Amino acid sequence: MLFFSSMSLVMIAMLLLCEHDQKVNADSLHIGPNRAQFFEYESVTFYCEGVSYCEIVHESKGKLSSCNKTNKRTATGSSCTLTHVYTDDSGEFWFETGGGKRSNSVNIIVSAGSVILEIPALPVMEGEAVTLTCRNKTTSSQTSAHFYHYGGLIGNSSAGNMIIHGVSKPDEGIYKCNISGAGESAESRLIVGDGQKETVTSPFKETFSLISNPWFILTVLFGVLLMLVGLLYFVRSSCQRGKENKVSPLRPEPGSTGNQTGSESINSTTSATAIYAVVTKNRKETEIDESPHRSVYYVLGLDADSQQLEPSVIPPSTGTNPPLTGDTL
Repeated sequence: MLFFSSMSLVMIAMLLLCEHDQKVNADSLHIGPNRAQFFEYESVTFYCEGVSYCEIVHESKGKLSSCNKTNKRTATGSSCTLTHVYTDDSGEFWFETGGGKRSNSVNIIVSAGSVILEIPALPVMEGEAVTLTCRNKTTSSQTSAHFYHYGGLIGNSSAGNMIIHGVSKPDEGIYKCNISGAGESAESRLIVGDGQKETVTSPFKETFSLISNPWFILTVLFGVLLMLVGLLYFVRSSCQRGKENKVSPLRPEPGSTGNQTGSESINSTTSATAIYAVVTKNRKETEIDESPHRSVYYVLGLDADSQQLEPSVIPPSTGTNPPLTGDTL
């Protein structure tokens, strides 16, 4: 019973792991690095979560044949890398799963110019800090930049970047940047997701994440399995010791009634079918026999079904009774 319970726990754990992977990773597309703008000839990797083969689809080119050469398996799915991107690679990307389902889409812009705005391509959650970087293709040093939101100037930075602390829905929209003497970047959209649910449950977020972690569940179930195995071993050991310590000998009980006194002498062998006992009784004063004692013989019959006492009394004889020997029995 404990064995089947343990196996059931293991099966439940495996089902939870599979279900967790399907729920978390299904139809999810990520990009690395996570930015919406690239220079020509840079490399871009698409990560398809929850599928064994990452077949990326471009809005105008269709399925990308280059994924056939660069497809790799990952811990959570697969990936496809575009080793060099060009301006005509700009646009929307996604992948399709079984049954014609479509993943989320990612938009990128490939620029042939000298300035790009590094802005997250994937949605950011409310309350997070978002960094915008204005990057010059011709130099890696920090340069002064201006940042715009819907065409309006929102800030200047001598380091070439701007941080939006505690991003919220009003921060969502179209951004671009400008570097004096180098040029202006293309426009890209910042998408802010709804973080209200996470904000409300934030005090319990770490605990919930730990409990919902499938590996935590598997660890707990494995511990329960070990406890059950230990309990089973303990029960079996206790039963075995009980059997070894159990004693049930066949011992005839000596009996005495009235003025009977004496002891029983039992002579039995493995092949004997009867047990004989000799009981010595005190002689009553009213009896005529002058012998101080008389011998009474009992035959204890043993059969297959029960034990019963069958007395057989031999009348007393005059004089002293001869000693009882093995031949007499």
